[in-house]
Amino acid sequence: MKNDHSVEKIEIKPFLKWAGGKRWLIAKHDELLPDNFRNYYEPFLGSGAVFFYLQPGKSVLADVNQELIDTYSAIKQDWQRVQDCLMTHHRNHSTEYFYRLRQQKPRTDHTKAARLIYLNRTCWNGLYRVNLQGTFNVPIGTKVNVISDEDRYDQTSMLLKNANLLRSDFEAVVDKAGQNDFLFVDPPYTVKHNYNGFIKYNENLFAWEDQVRLRDALVRAAARGARFLMTNASHRSVKALYRDYFQMIVVERSSVISGSNSGRGTYEELLVHHGI
Repeated sequence: MKNDHSVEKIEIKPFLKWAGGKRWLIAKHDELLPDNFRNYYEPFLGSGAVFFYLQPGKSVLADVNQELIDTYSAIKQDWQRVQDCLMTHHRNHSTEYFYRLRQQKPRTDHTKAARLIYLNRTCWNGLYRVNLQGTFNVPIGTKVNVISDEDRYDQTSMLLKNANLLRSDFEAVVDKAGQNDFLFVDPPYTVKHNYNGFIKYNENLFAWEDQVRLRDALVRAAARGARFLMTNASHRSVKALYRDYFQMIVVERSSVISGSNSGRGTYEELLVHHGI
């Protein structure tokens, strides 16, 4: 099945806010996203901004976060039940309600999904974080709207019908991509410490051994005829990792995830691409 980005589509925005989300990439560098490709692969799904922008006909979407994948699956299977549950959260939202729901562990797919979306929209800065026991521990934020006018769960569900959702390590997903497939690759990294303590801060997000493993997987994918666009930290160690293999572009973007003005600003990011 071919994917033609030139065909007019209904705009579908991500239903989650995610640290490292790529809405800025779509806004400023959509020329790097191909118009036509066979299958779409995204091994670090997050909020899926690029997926929702391209709206591919056939895709494989993966992440190591089981709760995240389960949320997408619930919307794919029964978006109406998820939305109905979100409406209940919207009506009941308060500080007490937030912390009570944060401690709960729903049992059904749609209540699990609604809980994650509710917490994501009402917690501090839309940050997903769990403790060592796997419990969500981000405090309440200032936003009170659980329901948005931009929500399109029915269309999101339709788009996901042609997606294979996997809880998976990235390497297994990258290794699936073949001739004329397109990979969007967005591994975890921080840009705030591109030049100051890069290894220290990023090792906790995505180990250097994983960076090397990802590079090697992309080299194999390119040899099979796959195309890709990868975002990463603009650090000399990452540049050296890819310099002999693929084309690279350094771009600037604003970071707004910090809770203080001092933590916000403009940062460089690295775009590595092949075949586009």
